[in-house]
Amino acid sequence: MMFEGEPEAWLGIDLGTQSVRALLVTADGTVLGAGTAPLTNHRDGVRHEQDPGEWWEAVCSASGSALAGQRSSPVRIGGLAVCGTSGTVLLTDAEGRPLTRGLMYDDGRAVAEAARVGMQTSWALPKALWLLDTNGPGRVTHQPDVITAKLTGGTVPTDSSHALKTGYDAEREVWPPQLAHLGEVLPEVVRPGTRLGEVCRAAAEATGIPAGTPVVAGMTDGCAAQIASGALRFGAWNSVLGTTLVLKGASAIPVRDDAGVVYNHRAPDGSWLPGGASSVGAGALPPAADPAELDSQAAAYEPSGVLTYPLASSGGERFPFFAPEATAFTLGKPVSEADRWAAVLQGVAFTERLCLDYLHHLGAPIDGPLTFTGGAARSAYWNQLRADILGHPARVPEQIEPALGMAVLAAYGTGAGGRALSEVADRMVRIRTVLEPRASHTARFTEPYARLVDELETRGWLPTPLATHTRTRLNQDTIDS
Repeated sequence: MMFEGEPEAWLGIDLGTQSVRALLVTADGTVLGAGTAPLTNHRDGVRHEQDPGEWWEAVCSASGSALAGQRSSPVRIGGLAVCGTSGTVLLTDAEGRPLTRGLMYDDGRAVAEAARVGMQTSWALPKALWLLDTNGPGRVTHQPDVITAKLTGGTVPTDSSHALKTGYDAEREVWPPQLAHLGEVLPEVVRPGTRLGEVCRAAAEATGIPAGTPVVAGMTDGCAAQIASGALRFGAWNSVLGTTLVLKGASAIPVRDDAGVVYNHRAPDGSWLPGGASSVGAGALPPAADPAELDSQAAAYEPSGVLTYPLASSGGERFPFFAPEATAFTLGKPVSEADRWAAVLQGVAFTERLCLDYLHHLGAPIDGPLTFTGGAARSAYWNQLRADILGHPARVPEQIEPALGMAVLAAYGTGAGGRALSEVADRMVRIRTVLEPRASHTARFTEPYARLVDELETRGWLPTPLATHTRTRLNQDTIDS
């Protein structure tokens, strides 16, 4: 039983690709408990599915572990929020019970549907249409909605962040007229941070979360990571590097992109979180028994003797340009395993720099702080290498988990810690390291970065206006240095 005056904390739940992660966090960013539970991925060619029942089982396990330590010294759970993988969708019945497996963000079967609606196959709407065509009637449901429905004991609205890739118009905050024919198949939508209900007794018994705990509408995992980075002031950016690379920023107005490469999430306060998701990332690294040792050896190859464009999958590129035909490539032959490792680390950082060049090309504000999160941010060497190649200072928080972002959002949504999400994040996000780029190292990578830009343009993937803009910025940086 909780009593008045007890300390308060918020629970963040992240439904990831490989696992579910839960964090219990206080108003000053202290992590009181953490839990994780694995998930099974069902892959076959372009098919990638997960079992929604396993999501709930994993949430029960991870939440129970995160809260286990509170039995001896209890805290009041002020609220919780849930994030999921962007673009993951399934069909449920009217009561929210799953009718299909979840089609994951990189499931590639909805090619015809994507062409019909003019979207990438990684977006949710093409997959939702494929599910409806293949399975018949059902309610389009996003991954976290399955969990919030189980927690509250009934169907709940989805949040506009997860609904964005299902075609929701976040600027007008309505489903667009061209989707009117779907009618009640599409869910009700609310802004992130909106209170959805309370944890019901059955869910409390299954998860260990106290009954009556407020459940707050969440955001996608990329947005959750951005909140966890504290990159919420206008001009700030969060670079999330895991299996793939995602950049998320903060802006007073939407960043317009006719190519559709950059999209804009609506922040809980009505401002904008523009960003894009690349297909390069740590998933392109070769298997290694000792990554830390290869990191230390890679320092001898700055720059590498080869040039690598490290796509992590065979599905083409999405950001900083859209080229479904793009493939990974390496120019030259590495002289050692360490050289090959270094080439991938550098290739990811080159693409990251190209992403920032594209954002600058679109007129996005990029003059604020840059924060590194994601699993790859655990590599101190890679963090410094990225700061050097970008020529930009970078911050690394103590916690790099999207679940922290959901704890921050839960605190904001329940009215704790400040009227603005950025104010709550400033108190709950702790910065561990600030990295300064080393000018001599930045200069080493000017030539290979320019060669990668040339190669991508020659292959017809990188549009010439962006390539030209990138060279102009590179030349200006060289003059300024």
